[in-house]
Amino acid sequence: MSVNNYEVVVLGGGPGGYVAAIRAAKLGKKVALIEARDLGGTCLNRGCIPSKTFLRHAEVIESIEKAKSWGIETGAMTFSLPKMLARKDAVIQQLRNGISYLLKQGKIDVYNGLGEVLADQSISIQLKEKTEVIRGENIIIATGSRPVVPPIPGVEEAVCFTSDTIFDIGKIPESMVIVGGGIIGTELACIFASLNVPVSIVEMGGRIVPSEEPEASKALAKALKKKGISILTSTKVMGIEQQNGSQLVHVESENGEKEALETDVILMAVGRAPNTSAFAELKLEMNGPFVKVDERMATSIPSIYAVGDVIGGWQLAHAASAEGLVAAANAAGGKEAIDYNIVPRCVYTSPEIASVGMTEEEARQRGIDFKVVKVDHAGNGRALAQDEKEGFTKLIAGTKYGEILGVLMVGPHVTEMIAEPSAFIHLEGTVDELASMIHAHPTITESLYEAAASWIGKGVHH
Repeated sequence: MSVNNYEVVVLGGGPGGYVAAIRAAKLGKKVALIEARDLGGTCLNRGCIPSKTFLRHAEVIESIEKAKSWGIETGAMTFSLPKMLARKDAVIQQLRNGISYLLKQGKIDVYNGLGEVLADQSISIQLKEKTEVIRGENIIIATGSRPVVPPIPGVEEAVCFTSDTIFDIGKIPESMVIVGGGIIGTELACIFASLNVPVSIVEMGGRIVPSEEPEASKALAKALKKKGISILTSTKVMGIEQQNGSQLVHVESENGEKEALETDVILMAVGRAPNTSAFAELKLEMNGPFVKVDERMATSIPSIYAVGDVIGGWQLAHAASAEGLVAAANAAGGKEAIDYNIVPRCVYTSPEIASVGMTEEEARQRGIDFKVVKVDHAGNGRALAQDEKEGFTKLIAGTKYGEILGVLMVGPHVTEMIAEPSAFIHLEGTVDELASMIHAHPTITESLYEAAASWIGKGVHH
């Protein structure tokens, strides 16, 4: 076997790709990983990790503001954007080094260049000084996605950021219009609002975070408005105009009302498109803009697999990693299938939103008889002590066996708390089992226990 031949070649070093490479190496295969930018992909370098680092800053700023009403006074608050950015970079660097170390341990050859899969399934890699060609018996495509900038009139001339570029911003903007009220748009709105930037969100749909249940959208919208964020739903951006040093964003609502929003910077958060150019020559079967795969993550060419954002679905880092593990096992000669039943979904706004399992709508569509219980955190001792009482826990369970079908939580720390209902659903737990499990008091997690107790008619607090 010459140096340039591998048993598994992974295209892309994000949460789908690097996990797949490590798994294939652990299964004894000779593995190469190709990454054009930085290890860790969008999630680590431009997405989840930098935004969570900044959301933590936002949380602390909010807590300092809130503490005044608790009798804790500090001097005037100041923030240094350069120091905040430096902390974000340090966090990223530490995690990148960690991935690098794992890849070295697995004796995985990492090519830092732009890879392209040719029609004969060889891969040409554009390295800094030369082009190298390698071959892989099996190829795992994990090329990810990129932010979409819609063709709005005037967008070319605009001072316009995407989630890819926003964390390289040199100074805190005077004001910001965010186009898109999904998960990325609302998280970034929280970050900049905490830095005292006047923020407006423009969302085409009828509500923000449309991927979550309506009552989660409603609770979040209420909290964002309290922070001074303006939210325009059912509203389209018609054009962007430059005017004496500032920008006008022309919008039109569903009922035809027109408005011009004056802003310093614009952030586009309307969605992401899969990166498919690196393997265009393969002519893989597609599913709309995404690569079509089966439950083994195999594409229409048997020796080629695809995982992560490039195949669509939830576009979540942990989903990509789960897919990467399955693809690597199959590329190494195993037989595994993906199970999407339990993919927790998290939004790290303030308050946070976390959900797992089915929504009411999905349970209805499947014709399952179910009952729903919703417990507000306003009666929760820990939530009151923390002064974080907005939020709720909602439990959906099937009436036949009492099996837990889905859980939705809104409030502080719920992105951590969703692990418990995820485990229950994973182990096919019932409401009875949840209601008979002792939960620590006072904790916000008790609200889940209360929902279960109330579901079976044994609730004490209601």
